[in-house]
Amino acid sequence: MRIAVLSSFYPLRGGIAQFNAHIVGELGKSHSVKAFNFKRQYPGLLFPGKTQYVTPDDEAMPVESEALLDTIRPSTWVRTARAIRAWKPDLLVLRYWMSWFAPSLGWVARHAGCPVVAILDNVIPHEPHFFDRPLTKYFLRGCQGFVTMSPSVTDELLALRKDARHILLPHPLYTHFGAPLPREEAEEGLGIRHGMKNLLFFGLIRDYKGLDILLEAFRDLPDDYQLIVAGEPYGSFDKYRAIIDSLPGKDRVHVFPDYIRDAEVKRFFSAADVTVLPYRSATQSGIGAISLHFGVPMIVTDTGGLKAAVGDRGTGLVVPAAEPGAIREAILRFFGDPSLRAACGRAIEAEKERLSWTRFCTGLTGFAGQL
Repeated sequence: MRIAVLSSFYPLRGGIAQFNAHIVGELGKSHSVKAFNFKRQYPGLLFPGKTQYVTPDDEAMPVESEALLDTIRPSTWVRTARAIRAWKPDLLVLRYWMSWFAPSLGWVARHAGCPVVAILDNVIPHEPHFFDRPLTKYFLRGCQGFVTMSPSVTDELLALRKDARHILLPHPLYTHFGAPLPREEAEEGLGIRHGMKNLLFFGLIRDYKGLDILLEAFRDLPDDYQLIVAGEPYGSFDKYRAIIDSLPGKDRVHVFPDYIRDAEVKRFFSAADVTVLPYRSATQSGIGAISLHFGVPMIVTDTGGLKAAVGDRGTGLVVPAAEPGAIREAILRFFGDPSLRAACGRAIEAEKERLSWTRFCTGLTGFAGQL
C-alpha cells in the first residue's frame, strides 16, 4: 500500500512530531510511505512557546519529509493536495488535535484523491473556543475514517458526526528515549536529594493540566517528599511561582521550566517514583505513554481516557476529582502500600507488550482497508 502522512515532522518538535516519526517508521516496514510536512503550523505571534522547531542540541528523530502546507496561506493548500495526488497514494493519514488546522487539513482532505483517515488526538480542544465545533465539523466531513485513542475522543467524534466510521487504538508507548538510568545517577544529574519520595509533573505547562492543583496538594505532604516539575510553560509561570514561594517546603520543589530535550527525558523519569497528572481535562496522554515506557506508575484524575488507560489497567491510581485533597490522599496511599506499587509494576510490564507501534499500525491499515 502507498500511504501518505500529512502532519508535523522534523524539524518541528514536540509529541505530535515524535508520534508521527514512529508511525512513518513502522508503516515503512511493510508499505511505501511518504511524509508531507507543514511549512508553517502557526504564525509566530500565536505560538505560546519559545520555538516550534528543534534546536541544535535536540536529539529528535529526523524524518525525511516534503514541507508544503502553511495553515494561513490557501495557495499552499492547493499545492499540498496537488503533490499528494501526484504521488498517487492509496491512503492519506492526517493528525488532528485543534481547530486551527481544520480549514487547511479539511481542504486537503477533500482534494487528496484517495481515502483519508484522521488520527484524532482531540476533537474539541482542552481549552475550547466558540469556533471549535463548526470548524471541526468541516474537517470531519472531509475524512472517510477516524482513529481515536481513548473512549472520550470517540464520544466527542460521534457527537459531531454520528455516521463516522472509526476504530479505537490506544496510544502506543514512546520508545525512542532509551533505557532508564540508575536512579542515583538521574538524581545527581538533576541536582536533587537522594533517598526522597519523588513526584514528577512532566510536559508542557498549560492551565488544564492542573499544576497548581498538584502544588497545593504538595503543601501538606511530609518532609521526605520532593516534587520535580519539568516542562515549558505555555503562558506565564507567575501564578505557579507564587504558589511555590508560599509553600513551607518550597526548597523541595525543583522546577525545570524549559522544553525537555529527548536525550534528557530519561533523567526525569528515572528519578521518579510516580508521575502525577492532575489534569482538569484530558483525552489520552502522551506523557502517560512515556511514563509506562520507563516503568513509572501514575496518579491521574478521572477525566477523559485517563481512567481507562491507568485505573482499568492497574498501572496507577485514579483520583475522583482534580482537587488538592484528593491528589494528596492518592499520593499518600501510593507510597503507603508497597504491594500496590508492586502490582502497578507488574501491570506496566503487561502494557508494554500490548501498546506497541506494530499493533497500532496494523490496526490502522486493517481499518483503512475496510473503507
